[in-house]
Amino acid sequence: MASSVLAHFVLKERLNKLGVLGCISCIVGSVVVVLHAPEEHMPDSVEEIWDLATQPGFLAYAGTTLLLMAIVVVFIEPRYGQKNILIYLGICSSMGSLTVVSIKAVGVAIKLTLDGMNQLAYPHTWLFILVAVICGVSQLNYLNKV
Repeated sequence: MASSVLAHFVLKERLNKLGVLGCISCIVGSVVVVLHAPEEHMPDSVEEIWDLATQPGFLAYAGTTLLLMAIVVVFIEPRYGQKNILIYLGICSSMGSLTVVSIKAVGVAIKLTLDGMNQLAYPHTWLFILVAVICGVSQLNYLNKV
C-alpha cells in the first residue's frame, strides 16, 4: 500500500479505482487483525527469543520454509518466474515470515539496550541482525523482480 501511495506522489503514477480499493482493503484488514489480536507477551531478553526460536516446532517450520523456498528458487523460479508473478510473491512472503522473528528480536535488543541492559554482548543478537539483513535484502530483490 505504501508503495502505491509513494508511486502516486513521487513518480506521478495514477492510482486507479482498483488500486484505491486495494489500499483501503489493506487498511481495513490490518485494523481488523490488530483489534482482534490476543495480548502479546513481551520477551525480557534476546535469550528468551532464542529459546523460543529453537523450539522443535519453530525449527521444523523454519526448516520446511527454507527447504521449500530453496526448491522454488532453484527449480521453479527460473522456469516460471517471468511468466507468473505469484512465484516471486511466494518467495518474498515466505522469507517475510522469517524476517518477522528476527526483526522482533532486533527490536527487543534495541529496546533493552536503551533501557540499560546491553544485549549486543550476546551472539544471538548478532545472528538475529544477520538474519534480518539477509532476509530483508532478499525480499527487496524479489519484490524488485515482481
